[in-house]
Amino acid sequence: MRCKDIMKIDVEVCWVMDPAAEVAERMRTRGIGFLPVCSETGEVVGTVTDRDLTVRLLAERLPHRTPIHRIMSTTPVTCSPFDPLALAEDTMRRHHIRRIVCVDERNRPLGIISLADIADVEFGWPLLREGGLRDVQRYAMD
Repeated sequence: MRCKDIMKIDVEVCWVMDPAAEVAERMRTRGIGFLPVCSETGEVVGTVTDRDLTVRLLAERLPHRTPIHRIMSTTPVTCSPFDPLALAEDTMRRHHIRRIVCVDERNRPLGIISLADIADVEFGWPLLREGGLRDVQRYAMD
């Protein structure tokens, strides 16, 4: 199975200069906790999670208008949609992440794969989204 077979293709992104408050609001209204951060040319240059926003904004007492590039993780972990799913899973495990961005040859986002997506496919655990994801996260991080 390839990454393209399970990646979510309706990718929501934010841009390097987006204010943190707008990114947080977008996450809240869409019920998501992760966004790829793109440059002006559309390339993935980082990622931001709801935890990044909470910890960095509060701990560093940054203003809500702080550009997201000051908060994001600057080493995005990516894969190709044509990579074997096992490679993406291994990459996620090695980097201790729960989501990976699938990018094209120009590093533009095409899709996102989560540990829950992999569990749905590999283990037949679609109900993990209902509350059992922590077990899969523990398994993936071991």
